Amino acid sequence: MTLELKKIVEAMLFAAERPLTTKEIRAIFAEATDEEQPGLTETFRNVREAQIAGALEELKVEYDTQQHSFQLVEIAGGWRLVSRAPYAPWLKKLLDEVRPHRLSQPSLETLAIIALRQPISRADIAAIRGVEVDGVIKTLLERDLITIVGRNDNIPGRPLLYGTTQRFLEHFGLRSLDDMPKAAELRLQAAALRTAEQTAEQKAATEAGHEGQTTAPAEKN
Repeated sequence: MTLELKKIVEAMLFAAERPLTTKEIRAIFAEATDEEQPGLTETFRNVREAQIAGALEELKVEYDTQQHSFQLVEIAGGWRLVSRAPYAPWLKKLLDEVRPHRLSQPSLETLAIIALRQPISRADIAAIRGVEVDGVIKTLLERDLITIVGRNDNIPGRPLLYGTTQRFLEHFGLRSLDDMPKAAELRLQAAALRTAEQTAEQKAATEAGHEGQTTAPAEKN
């Protein structure tokens, strides 16, 4: 069987549990080995990112033209195969038992603050929300939606600073933080994130094990 660059990239995307960037795909080509057929991997050893980008575009057009049940979308700076929106009801039923709970309103509001004000300390988050946020911060850290990005050296005690993660972009179907919906009020911003979460669930429901793409009960605080 003669392997095409496009088909190899497609296989990588199919097996990946997260979006892949052209740089990551390029690294896989550079490092992959096959003891039984060493010449096979050598053929693609020096493939360029421009060629990979071309293969991705070909796949995207092919899926759209042939009206596959899935599509290739750009999420969190990378590329991922996801199902199309019309198939969401069946996929949500299939994946309900393996998906994590949706974020609660307090979690969404806290996440909105961090996304808009990062890097930000726990005390500043609590001051904006007007309530303690220890439990919510713990939940968001466990969900890998936020991470510790440093310390504030200008304040006694050097409090930890929090920021959003790559997983945050994936969860809400955002290519970058520039895609964050603009809203002046916190509750509007949290509502916008809720809408983004629901949209991501409907448009990007994928194989079991991928988080944040289907409908599930809200978590308890």
